[in-house]
Amino acid sequence: MKRFLETLKNIYKIEDLRNRLGTTFLFILVYRLGSYVSLPGIDPAQLGQLKNQTSDGLLGLLDMFSGGAFSNASIFALGIMPYISASIVIQLLGIAVPYFQRLQKEGESGRRKINQITRILTVLILIFQAPAYLANLHFQLPESAFAVGGVGFTISSTIILTAGSMFIMWLGERITDKGIGNGISLIIMIGIIARLPFAVFAEFASRINQQGGGLVMFLVEFVLLFLVFVGTILLVQGTRRIPVQYAK
Repeated sequence: MKRFLETLKNIYKIEDLRNRLGTTFLFILVYRLGSYVSLPGIDPAQLGQLKNQTSDGLLGLLDMFSGGAFSNASIFALGIMPYISASIVIQLLGIAVPYFQRLQKEGESGRRKINQITRILTVLILIFQAPAYLANLHFQLPESAFAVGGVGFTISSTIILTAGSMFIMWLGERITDKGIGNGISLIIMIGIIARLPFAVFAEFASRINQQGGGLVMFLVEFVLLFLVFVGTILLVQGTRRIPVQYAK
């Protein structure tokens, strides 16, 4: 604990690191506030059915990665996952397509071209995903939840969802450049951490209502989660010291 406090003091003393941490916290705050801003034309008070749909399963996973923005019908509802999907596609193309292989070998200029292509592909993915998300909203929510309907609502909301995901991508890049680094990974982690307390509470409530040792199973799950954390930390921090001999 004493070492941890000393580390915090040293962080505060270094001006550049202090500024980077402040910038990172500011961008994360903007991201979290945007996750609660609902799409224009939707009544936030009538999102109960959507929250029930995203309580588990694949949609629950998407809601977890978006930090709850998916179930809030937020302007950040689609999150950063379209950009991750586009990045994976470009990496796979780099294995199979000679053009992308040449770009990977061109250094900094090739990296800029790949980033530009990734952004364009992200926009194309969002153009397909946003209408599908809006169609799900119309299926899950009552008509009274929509103050505006028709094609105009679909087009405007598609533009807003696309802009929201691109803005998250921009935040991640700014965290990488101006903050502590690994902006995209940090945004994904913040989204997961934001949903973790709700997930733990929901699991606890379901185990309490379960008959026949539900509380014991919850404790077992909690211990297993703790062991996973410990194992992950050991794997990341673990080092193997290899003696290296240099000839004079």
